[in-house]
Amino acid sequence: MLSTTAAVRGRRQFLQVLGAGALALGRLPAADKPGAKPMRGLFPIGASPFTEANELDLECLAAQVKFLNRGGVHGVIWPQIASEWTTLAKKERLEGAEAMTAAGKGGKTAIVIGVQGPDMAAVLEYVKHAEKAGADAVCSLPPAGVTDDGALFDYYTRIGSATGLPLFVQSQPFPMSVDLIVRMYKEIPTFRQIKDEAGDTLARITEIRARTGDGVRVFTGNGVRNMINELMLGAQGYCPTSDLADIYAQTFDLWDAGKRREAFDMFGRVLCFNSIVQTAGAPQKYILVARGVFKNSRSRGAAAGRGGGRGAARPFTAEGEKIVRDALDLLKPYLRA
Repeated sequence: MLSTTAAVRGRRQFLQVLGAGALALGRLPAADKPGAKPMRGLFPIGASPFTEANELDLECLAAQVKFLNRGGVHGVIWPQIASEWTTLAKKERLEGAEAMTAAGKGGKTAIVIGVQGPDMAAVLEYVKHAEKAGADAVCSLPPAGVTDDGALFDYYTRIGSATGLPLFVQSQPFPMSVDLIVRMYKEIPTFRQIKDEAGDTLARITEIRARTGDGVRVFTGNGVRNMINELMLGAQGYCPTSDLADIYAQTFDLWDAGKRREAFDMFGRVLCFNSIVQTAGAPQKYILVARGVFKNSRSRGAAAGRGGGRGAARPFTAEGEKIVRDALDLLKPYLRA
């Protein structure tokens, strides 16, 4: 954690980047407009596919969107932490956003574009580009090293004033105070979704819901290992990886339809499959390869090479590939994509 002095200094520096200017708030959030795609349900963090030449593979990125549409997945967010976003060049992010929104046209899967960047000018450029490309919403991580509530409020207010698109706020890596979340809800009309995964999410869901009158939809991350617990507490969104998003989506849909036991059983299949692929050391991207979405499991980021958040137990081998494909065969009756 930063000291109080460092936090104040960080806020002052960041406010200088924000600059002055009138805020054009008060617009109706796009999520509340008739015909808009619902901002609730399964919104996996899209993976970034790379060619053998280590370039962003736009064809496979678009194939991922089509895969999610076939699977009845409610939305997708890209690029975020699990997308290896810090390894992507500006040109790749802009072209990737265009490829995803183009692939999502006419489908039910909402396309949410990540707009965080090195400075406020870059952030606002990504926001405007996402809007022009036809994104359904935008999402942003907090600025690096900024933990002060005032500076974070100013940051997200600038994003909210720059577009009428629904705004997803991500609380990682530092737990945002619930007071800040409530203030943003009251003063930023487009903010209605919080991806809350820093701190004890289970303990915060009830408080956020109560203090905003369910006005803020709580989305969870951290691998979505506690989905049933979170559903019981009233969470309305989930951000796993995209490889089994169709199974997660079925879990949500069953629960939403009041079929609690069926949802419990469906989520059990996710947990079982994940335990198998973790033992096999399978990268998350390999499951997308095995499902015919990606051409390879190449990654630029070290974290993605360790099983895409699954904590792979050992090196991935040809034997591991067979284990994954055998497990997918057992799961086949429940796969929608």
